Amino acid sequence: MKITKIQTQIARLPADEPLAGGPVTPGATREIVTLRIGTDAGIEGIGYTFFGAALTGALKQAVDALGNLAIGEDPLRTEAIHAKLRAAAAGCGPGGILTLAISAIDIALWDIRGKALKQPIWKLLGGAREKCPIYITFGLPRYSRDELVEVAKQLIAEGHTQLKVAIASGANPANHMYGEPTDDDILEDAARIINLRNAIGDKPVLMMDANKNARLPQAIRLAKLVEPCKMAWFEDPVLQADPRLMAQLRRETTIPIAAGSTGTSDISTLREYFLNESIDIAQPNVRDIGGFTGGLRGAALAQAFNIQLEMGGNYPHLNMHLHAGVPNGGRVEFHLGGWRVGEALFDGVPPPVKGWVTLPSAPGLGFTPKSGILDLAVK
Repeated sequence: MKITKIQTQIARLPADEPLAGGPVTPGATREIVTLRIGTDAGIEGIGYTFFGAALTGALKQAVDALGNLAIGEDPLRTEAIHAKLRAAAAGCGPGGILTLAISAIDIALWDIRGKALKQPIWKLLGGAREKCPIYITFGLPRYSRDELVEVAKQLIAEGHTQLKVAIASGANPANHMYGEPTDDDILEDAARIINLRNAIGDKPVLMMDANKNARLPQAIRLAKLVEPCKMAWFEDPVLQADPRLMAQLRRETTIPIAAGSTGTSDISTLREYFLNESIDIAQPNVRDIGGFTGGLRGAALAQAFNIQLEMGGNYPHLNMHLHAGVPNGGRVEFHLGGWRVGEALFDGVPPPVKGWVTLPSAPGLGFTPKSGILDLAVK
């Protein structure tokens, strides 16, 4: 079997849909780069990726250029294709657009592999479990204290008792989508979490995610303030997910530290988290670490250090395969953005049901493009 053609497009999807009656931004869209790889066996693989609206065009160009280099290759030889694409990129990686593009290609290759072998990807990755626990990322920065409680209670009533709150946002847009937080913002974050815990009681599981956006003193202060709230983890707590700073934070708090989602583009980066004893939980994301091939490497590295995986960084309908496949797989994150992307692009994506997601039995990714959303099949 040989790769004969690739086809990419930018899908513009509605964004900021309300979650459990929360606020909405009318007319907002999200741009996703989609990829289809055709083969001489008539089997087609699908992948997708996202980098932010300002660079969507550049990401599509990278997927086009690298994907064309894979034409003529055997799609089942993912390691050989990875090596070819990284060699062609020379000194411009790993990381950034390069690894995002390679990830999208790798995801499509594994979709082909699953369809060729008539097995879902999660089984080919090891088949450790057929369903995974999930958590809902619901506590978006735009929610007020009262809205945060209202949405949490609605989700709990639906059977979702593991919930994550985004923190460390501010008005200054410097270097981050959520803006640079002030010390007052950090105090408000603590107040929001304490108010939420008091409102929903001790039983629901709570996590918090700073999205690599807090200064170390801010992260330490926040952790100290919310330690009585029994947080399951503090995710990406410091600027740039710096492993040295996270190691310092980890020594200052009893809250488990989680990292390795969008901040980790290669196992050499992930390795630094273990060598610096920075984290309790690893979060490699297949969108960022080289697809399922990179995800397997990251999972094995974490297993060697006896570190549990928990998903972070969005795109549950991709990452659920990794977490169901490997022995140290954990909870799958259903974040509003990536959750809606999967539902908008495909038929057959499994929903979260009372704290669990059941993996598809259909081959490959296990779902099919919606009619009229993606272009016609690659010939």
